[in-house]
Amino acid sequence: MDQYRQMVELWQSYNIMSAADLDECLDSFRILFAFHSGKIENEDITYHDTREIFENDSVANYTGNPRALFEQQNQKMCYELLKEKIVKKEPLSVELVKEIHRVLTGGTYDKQRYIENEERPGEFKKHDYATGIHEVGSAAEDVESDLTEIIDEVNAYEGKDVLKAAAYLHARFEFIHPFADGNGRVGRTLLNYYLMTNSHPPLILYDEDKRMYYECLQKYDETEDLNSFYKFLRYETEKTWDKALALAVGIKQDRKVLSDFTPICNK
Repeated sequence: MDQYRQMVELWQSYNIMSAADLDECLDSFRILFAFHSGKIENEDITYHDTREIFENDSVANYTGNPRALFEQQNQKMCYELLKEKIVKKEPLSVELVKEIHRVLTGGTYDKQRYIENEERPGEFKKHDYATGIHEVGSAAEDVESDLTEIIDEVNAYEGKDVLKAAAYLHARFEFIHPFADGNGRVGRTLLNYYLMTNSHPPLILYDEDKRMYYECLQKYDETEDLNSFYKFLRYETEKTWDKALALAVGIKQDRKVLSDFTPICNK
C-alpha cells in the first residue's frame, strides 16, 4: 500500500463524528494550515502570532502590519464557521464560497477595492483582474456561472480519486479568480473542505513550497495539464501527515544522541 493510501486510511480511522472530534484531530494542523496559507501571500505573518491568535485570541506587543493579524484571526473564524459543516459533509455551493470569502477577507480590502471599485468581502469581483503570467481569470460577468459549473462537477463526482477532483477544483477556482482579493486563501480552504467532506485528509500547502505550487498552477493555466499539480498535492499530503502516520504504525523516529554533538577527543 502506498503512503498516500495509508494516510487516507489513517484519517478515516479517526471516525470523526462531531466538531469536538475534528478539533482534536486538527489541533496542531489548523494553526499550521493558517500560518502557511497566510504566509504564502503575506510575508508579515508569523507562526508565533498565528498560534497566539488561535490559542488566546490576542497577540501581545505586536508592532507589525495590522492586516496580518486580521488575516489570521479571519482564518480562525473561518475554521469555526466550517467545522460543523465538515462533520455533516455539507456539499459545496456558491453561497458557501461567498461566505468563506466574506469571513477570510473581512477588514482586509484596501482603499482602491473597497471605496473606488465598490467591492466587498463576500461579493464577486466587479472588475476584471488578471492573474499569473498568462493573465487568466473569468470576466466579472461570467464568474458565477463558471464557478457554479465546477462546483456542480465536483459535487457530482462519485469516483475514487478524490484528490484528483480536489486538484481540479483548486486549479479551476484559481483560474477563474472570482474575487477582487483573497482568491488564494479561499481556494486553499475550499480544497481542504472538499477533501474532508469526502473522507480524505486535509493538507498544508507549505510556504517553502510555494514556488512549486505556483509553477504547477501555471502549467495548468498553460496546458490544462493537471497531473503535475495532482502529484504536488500528494507530496504535500505526505509531508503534512508523515509524523502522524509514523506514530500510528509505531515507527520510532531517529534522533541524534549525545555522541553526535560531542567530538571524539584524540588521545
